[in-house]
Amino acid sequence: MCRPEHFGVQYEINPWMEGNIGRADAARARDQWDALHALLTERAEVRVMEPAPHLPDMCFIANAGLALADVFVPAVFRVPQRAPEVPHFCRWLEEQDFVVEQLSNELAFEGEGDALFHPRAEGPPLLWAGYGVRSGLLSHRRLTEIFRCEIVSLRLVDQRFYHLDTCLAPLPDGGLMYYPAAFDRRSLEAIHAHIPKADRVEVTAEDALGFCCNTVVLGKTLVANHASNALRDALAVRGLEMLNTPLDEFMLAGGAAKCLCLKLEQPAAGPIAAREIPVSPIRTGSVELTGHLLDRGVMNRALDTVTDAGGSFRTEHFAPALRHDQPSACRLRISAPDQASLDDALENLQRLGATPLAAAVDARLEPAPTDGVAPDDFYSTTIYPTEIRANGKWLRVSGQRMDVMIVVENETARCVLMRDLQEGDAVVCGRDGILTHTPELDAGDSDFAFMTGGVSSERRVERAIDELAWEMRRLRASGGRIALVAGPVVVHTGGAPHLARLIEAGYVQALLTGNALPAHDIEYSMFGTSLGVDLARGRPVPHGHQHHLRAINRVRAAGSIANAVDQDLFTSGIMHACVQNKVDYVLAGSIRDDGPLPDTHLDLARAQSEYARAIEGAGMILMLGTMLHAIGTGNMVASGVRLICVDINPAVVTKLADRGSIESTGIVTDVGLFLNLLATRLTD
Repeated sequence: MCRPEHFGVQYEINPWMEGNIGRADAARARDQWDALHALLTERAEVRVMEPAPHLPDMCFIANAGLALADVFVPAVFRVPQRAPEVPHFCRWLEEQDFVVEQLSNELAFEGEGDALFHPRAEGPPLLWAGYGVRSGLLSHRRLTEIFRCEIVSLRLVDQRFYHLDTCLAPLPDGGLMYYPAAFDRRSLEAIHAHIPKADRVEVTAEDALGFCCNTVVLGKTLVANHASNALRDALAVRGLEMLNTPLDEFMLAGGAAKCLCLKLEQPAAGPIAAREIPVSPIRTGSVELTGHLLDRGVMNRALDTVTDAGGSFRTEHFAPALRHDQPSACRLRISAPDQASLDDALENLQRLGATPLAAAVDARLEPAPTDGVAPDDFYSTTIYPTEIRANGKWLRVSGQRMDVMIVVENETARCVLMRDLQEGDAVVCGRDGILTHTPELDAGDSDFAFMTGGVSSERRVERAIDELAWEMRRLRASGGRIALVAGPVVVHTGGAPHLARLIEAGYVQALLTGNALPAHDIEYSMFGTSLGVDLARGRPVPHGHQHHLRAINRVRAAGSIANAVDQDLFTSGIMHACVQNKVDYVLAGSIRDDGPLPDTHLDLARAQSEYARAIEGAGMILMLGTMLHAIGTGNMVASGVRLICVDINPAVVTKLADRGSIESTGIVTDVGLFLNLLATRLTD
């Protein structure tokens, strides 16, 4: 909650404010807020944010954004009066240990006011999302990708119910309370499709205008400004209690109980990264209009056509005529909640003379000519979430990764390595019918931030490590996986003991490397040298060049690294920590390997598959001093995984960023020093 210290009606941005400028009683509003705060504090942990001056609506904190697990997506306000609130909300949520995920400024989104999670026993979380008055439809598609949830888009058609939380409330037993007249026909059909009639509580106009749906749900208790006796009885039958507390001062500004609260815990279990990204039904298209658009009312009819179909629009280009006898020209970008609505809008626009710029067509499928060979015109994937159109349906591609093919089979689409193609597989070819969701990012002020590309230079290393340590703590606490890709420089620079500390502390769930790192790590544990150099004194030792070979030989005699640990052949180091803490490790061989160690995969296709398996579900991949393994691993990773590349050579970290991932961050520094500082932050 946010204290209403500066609350008042100082402008008009919704119908409730009209005629009420200057009429709110500040002292009475504070008393009403205190009463609501007291009710909620008896039933939940309530964190209070202090407001900023000159922002009278900041107390309506539900519009700050949307929080799930440890991710917070801040609002992009359509109205300029509230836009200055956003930086304050972001800073406060970061202090509450949330990771802030910014939306593009083009995607209007007014937070939990237009986005409400629904209790669900299984499957991905369900999010009711409103649009049509203040939030934009396209923001829903981006929220699907961030939260990996199913979104039901509901169009609001009554300006009095300008946010979804004024006319709909998910109930804790899986039911839904809502005011039907606030929605269009398609939205009501969507509600009916998801919620059985017995679980739908339809409220009257009297209750709706008293903001009964603007309720805070805590367990089986609902707290709102108003509810009729009939509504109370209907809820009581479901085992729910409705508590009312007067909030009429806030209703002068168009808000009540829910508007004054932002939920930090939602009815959606499990880490976000563990879920597949559902297919968003939202579709877009573009049309051009030319002619006498203004004086004959064509423009107004075109825009009404889009909204009547349940869609929204953005004017990408408008060139009005200079004289009444000249034509105007306009290009519209149309968004619709599903393909049927988009087709309906485009068909009606064509009757007005609009020309579609690109019609939706199916992807072209061609059979693989033989095992391990793709058709000549195959489509090569990117790291970003992709959909393809087949038989008139959009299919989300599973197993997303870079530089592979897409195979369609039985209304499913999946990424397939070229070598794994089977003769006759239906392979996507060309560019038609393919939709790639490339995120749009705004430039930020931070030197180091997750989900943004860039290279941190030497002077920013400590700050970068502080940020990284915080993120690793967050991932570990939420049960997320961290994979580590490392080269032998980790051992050569003295980083092995520090990496072992991180493994022992539970900050590494998988280690991906070659033959060299474990060979020199075990050499260091057995002989105190790496490549024959005494790391304590920095000097070569007599016959030290044989030490790594002797270490490999002893492990080969034991049969495996794990057997060598069990036999106490070496008692410290990275590999010892991996075995003792049951951390998955994959060793990929090469032609330069000595020995090699018995655990090393000499079949490179098998090694690549094992790498892909080991990083499955990872929320972060830390890459230390190895260009070959870092880039190889990076090419297997889909968008959304944080990649941190650390190397003394700037060219290495830049190379990783060049693959196109906006989630990769480079830190240019000595790997041993980096691990020392990171382990100190995380384990001391």
